[in-house]
Amino acid sequence: MFRIGVIADAQYADKDDEPPRLYRRAPAKIAEAVETLNHAGIDFAVHLGDFIDGDAKNFDTVLPLTAKFTCPLHSVLGNHDFAVAEDLKPSIAARLGMPTRYYSFEHKDWIFVVLDGNDLSTYGWPHGSAEDVASRKLKAERYPDAPNWDGGLGAAQLAWLEGILAAADRAGKRVALLCHFPIFPENPHNLWNAKDVISLISPHPCVKLWLNGHNHDGNYGVVSGIHCVNLKGMLDTEETAYAVLAFYADHIALKGYGRQPDLTLALR
Repeated sequence: MFRIGVIADAQYADKDDEPPRLYRRAPAKIAEAVETLNHAGIDFAVHLGDFIDGDAKNFDTVLPLTAKFTCPLHSVLGNHDFAVAEDLKPSIAARLGMPTRYYSFEHKDWIFVVLDGNDLSTYGWPHGSAEDVASRKLKAERYPDAPNWDGGLGAAQLAWLEGILAAADRAGKRVALLCHFPIFPENPHNLWNAKDVISLISPHPCVKLWLNGHNHDGNYGVVSGIHCVNLKGMLDTEETAYAVLAFYADHIALKGYGRQPDLTLALR
């Protein structure tokens, strides 16, 4: 058994509240969560994206707070993390201490896959770049009605993910997928190509969990035996929202803090 700590959508910005978004309260919530999680016996922590909003200088306030984790912190890229100057967008992953925009790591008998749901998007790349132009063209052709604040996984990332999952199946590993965006249940916050992603991951028995943020109200569903857990956002609550996930042989026990409810996820 092992435990991890998970936070979603802290979304700090140095600007007045826009209820229910309580921007300037985020640092105190982050500091409290770090302190609590440091005493919860976790092996590592995850932030599921939207660490800041509106300006890259906001990283200067929140990164020193998460630097106080006594365990490793893995970050996931969210759409608001790219609400920065165009020339800074290519450096956001490095600013968050990520080796690349998407990657995987192993812990015990699990593989954790950090996905980049901004890979296809109208905001995640410098305006006019090859990635930006291709994303906008694809959206216009295939996803014209999808919100601009959502995104998708590109072809290269999907091929990489398929390889990770095939290898995990062969090795008898279990896999947890970490993304800012949901794929299930059906919701306006879902990845543009959520159906394609579900079709890709469903045949792989190694996949047990999809863990995401983005929809601050939270959500939960099961598709093809895969638990899809949308944590509630930390930003828009008077209290807080985060969780500790305990990984057992036959289930995952999610203990919620603040407005995040508890969940027990039986493993297939």
